[in-house]
Amino acid sequence: MDWLIDLFQGEGIAHTVLLFAIVIAGGIALGKIKIFGISLGITFVLFLGIVAGHFGMKVHPEVLHFMKEFGLILFVYSVGLQVGPSFLSSFKKGGITLNMLAMSIVLLGVAIAIIIHFVSGIPMQTIVGILSGAVTNTPGLGAAQQTYYDITGNVDNTIAMGYAVAYPLGVVGIISAIILMKIIFRVNINKETENINAASGNKDEQIELTSVEVTNPSLFGKSISSIHNLIDRKFIVSRVLHANTNQIEIASSKTILNDKDRIFVATTPNNLEAIVAFLGEPVEMCQEDWDLLDKHLVSRRILISKSNVNGKSLRQLNIRNNFGVNITRVNRSGVDLIADPSLTLQVGDRVTVVGDEKAITNVEKVLGNQLKRLNEPNLVPIFIGIFLGVLLGSIPIHFPGIPQPIKLGLAGGPLIVAILISIFGPKYHLVTYTTMSANLMLREIGICLFLACVGIGAGDGFVSTIMNDGGLAWIGWGFLITIIPLLIVGFVARKFFHINYFTLTGLMAGSMTDPPALAYSNSTANNDAPAVGYATVYPLTMFLRVLTAQLLILLFI
Repeated sequence: MDWLIDLFQGEGIAHTVLLFAIVIAGGIALGKIKIFGISLGITFVLFLGIVAGHFGMKVHPEVLHFMKEFGLILFVYSVGLQVGPSFLSSFKKGGITLNMLAMSIVLLGVAIAIIIHFVSGIPMQTIVGILSGAVTNTPGLGAAQQTYYDITGNVDNTIAMGYAVAYPLGVVGIISAIILMKIIFRVNINKETENINAASGNKDEQIELTSVEVTNPSLFGKSISSIHNLIDRKFIVSRVLHANTNQIEIASSKTILNDKDRIFVATTPNNLEAIVAFLGEPVEMCQEDWDLLDKHLVSRRILISKSNVNGKSLRQLNIRNNFGVNITRVNRSGVDLIADPSLTLQVGDRVTVVGDEKAITNVEKVLGNQLKRLNEPNLVPIFIGIFLGVLLGSIPIHFPGIPQPIKLGLAGGPLIVAILISIFGPKYHLVTYTTMSANLMLREIGICLFLACVGIGAGDGFVSTIMNDGGLAWIGWGFLITIIPLLIVGFVARKFFHINYFTLTGLMAGSMTDPPALAYSNSTANNDAPAVGYATVYPLTMFLRVLTAQLLILLFI
């Protein structure tokens, strides 16, 4: 039986693998348990790691340090790839207001943490751990631990302990703040729903298909390209039914329009009314009606799966002139985009093509349309990105008045590179596409390894620290860091900016990067406003949480 004892109590490879398997599998299973409809999710991996460490189950320190940092890199890099495409667009229009409010929540939390540090005398590294737990931000915890290690060469387990004790009440505090906003402002759920539904029709990203009969005399005899120059609106003409010949033509920029010609138009809801009024009069013809008029023409969605198409614009591909078909819409991550000639295609896009069956078959050969190819893992860009992220994170940046150079670290570097690659990679023909399931798998493996390592490392001495070294007070400090910024900014957002309640709940959950709070918000709404608000502020908030955690360590240690 010595082999069995050694397997559970030794420090060999088999023991290490077994311990990680037990902690991660058990933590994920426990995380599915809900109390009053609230689950702490994957954070139970951390708690089970603490239990294992408390009862003497250990991993060799160098192995533990490597697994923790590698797990953190996988996690933040996957998060960067996920949020990157929406990072810049999140600042457009109303997103600027939401991001400024979210930034205020982050900075208020940091300010309160600094005040607590001076009032209570708790070391800043511990305060940063409490702060990360109070705002339920694991990458911030990783950034703080890695920065502290870079400066001192030592590991301070109170960072993880502070995170662990503050996290549960942090989740409860966020949801409590959401409920308090509803009570304070006496929110009428039905009225808020009506308001959000009324505003949802103004999204520029939506696509409207309509048929129009050309009756504007000033357009007779003009080409579609010249008509585009006369009105500053986005629209695409896919098919034309000529009145004089009763024949359907695949529209091109050179197609001439005349009186009583009927055209099939794709545009956005904002532009629809102006486009129809400019061209002529609407007619009752849907896509099926157009298909019936000319059975030789078909409409099909083609998947972009060839890497040589990645980063090329529709103008560069010149599909219309080369194949005699028209691309009318481009679907990217579930959102339909107008097929503007300047639009750059990415691997994973789905384009709607209208034309002859044989011509469309030829277009498929050019664009790919092979789902199997996308399901294959594209690992080269991932590891190139990780290499560049580690390189960027290791560059020392000197600032006047700060004794130690600032580094983005193994959390900030890969996060920034992943965001940049996901945004600009296609422009340089770098295929960054990964399926959602592949990204989720990579992210979950990374965060599980990281949390398991943090828990195992902090387990020894956790109970004595909580019971004897003022650890119980950390829970109260953490709750203040959670609730005060949310209530202050939530009040300002509702009172002065008139943010819809459902959007506000998404903003509050997103500013804390907290999925359980988002799940609660979604359960109270019959619309996607909480998810939209969450996604709008999540990228910037995640970046700020990582950056501020590092700055607090650098400035106050």
